Amino acid sequence: MEKFIAENKERFIGELIDLLKIPSVSTDAKHKPDVIKTAEFVKEKLLSAGADVVEICETAGLPIVYGEKIIDPSLPTVLVYGHYDVQPADPLELWNSPPFEPVIKDEKIYARGACDDKGQMYMHVKAFETMMATGKLTCNVKFMIEGEEEIGSPNLEIYVRENQDKLKADVILISDTGMLSNDTPSITTGLRGLSYVEVEVTGPKRDLHSGLYGGGVANPINVLCEMIASLKDENNKITVAGFYDKVVELSEEERAAMNAAPFNIEDFKADTGVPEVAGEKGYTTLEHTSIRPTLDVNGIWGGYMEEGAKTVIASKAYAKISMRLVPDQNPDEITELFQKHFESIAPSTVTVKVNPHHGGRPVVTPTDSVEYQAASKAYEATFGKKPVPMRGGGSIPIVAMFKELLGLDSVLMGFGLDTDAIHSPNEHFGIFNFMKGIETIPLFYQNYAELKK
Repeated sequence: MEKFIAENKERFIGELIDLLKIPSVSTDAKHKPDVIKTAEFVKEKLLSAGADVVEICETAGLPIVYGEKIIDPSLPTVLVYGHYDVQPADPLELWNSPPFEPVIKDEKIYARGACDDKGQMYMHVKAFETMMATGKLTCNVKFMIEGEEEIGSPNLEIYVRENQDKLKADVILISDTGMLSNDTPSITTGLRGLSYVEVEVTGPKRDLHSGLYGGGVANPINVLCEMIASLKDENNKITVAGFYDKVVELSEEERAAMNAAPFNIEDFKADTGVPEVAGEKGYTTLEHTSIRPTLDVNGIWGGYMEEGAKTVIASKAYAKISMRLVPDQNPDEITELFQKHFESIAPSTVTVKVNPHHGGRPVVTPTDSVEYQAASKAYEATFGKKPVPMRGGGSIPIVAMFKELLGLDSVLMGFGLDTDAIHSPNEHFGIFNFMKGIETIPLFYQNYAELKK
């Protein structure tokens, strides 16, 4: 396989670049034709790689690409999940090169979706092609590649419920996470959940002249800022009543093991550009970003925001707020707690509306399973070092849904790095990481087939 991968390296990279050129932004309706074009691209590449069946499955929103190669029903079946949609590229002025005109610089591919998740999803397509071309496919394989992950996968659960027989498998394999570094591989063994809301604060019935009315009416923007500021105390602990009631606290031994992982706080500050770290008192930065829940304002707006001045008291102010959750927090319960709390702290001078968006449950995957061991051995073979089990700070809500509906655990074989700037300007993915994924994934199949005997 190594010879085939080496001989086809430039072609694999060129195909990824072609994929990255398509602006498959799922949240923007004007890009729907681009999203569909991307689904067709994925279908074509799965077929040419050797899949027997590939379908573009329509949903109420954007399509899901399903493919399969069944070599022997008696062998284990791996269900590969990924997504081909991407985040918006805004703010465009902060990109060093156009987000949908991929460039290679310092052995990294710069483009929106390079790491999240086109590059990582496409590793699986090329790993599958490699196994087919070299006669090394040891498991049945199914692909489910969706186009709505970046908007909360609103139609994926419906698809899974309606296609449980089609999706029968032994394990789900996902590459939509990262690893510690290129020198120290890791496997994600836990993900935070999510509660996402939008809040609206209304004061006067219309925008008012700030001279004629200033001082006589409450300014919704000021009020919103005060309300948001009160959501955390002086120790950075979230003040929503009941928020921590179901949080599972890790033992001192578990925390010590987590903090033994290679981590340099100065590198972290340099990468993020912050003068100092912050977070809940009593926990380390590694713990802040993985095993502790969070509350963050993702956007805030209201009033006049164009060039120049306009002396106005806005009628309304808005904010988008996300809460990352840990076991055993329930996103529906947290959303309800937040709504009650936010409404209760609103002064009588304004009215408040809380609009829930999407959410997802936190998950923890076992490290003593055959599936985990197959992945661990694959990383060890290609990196020369046993991977570290690590909990991730991000959310992949569908992992809990897969467990509930399909009864399957997921193996999270990520090859991205925290420095890849996903969801940010200048997102990139290392060529080393892309090729290492294509090299490592087939070994998971080989190990899994052997260990499942």
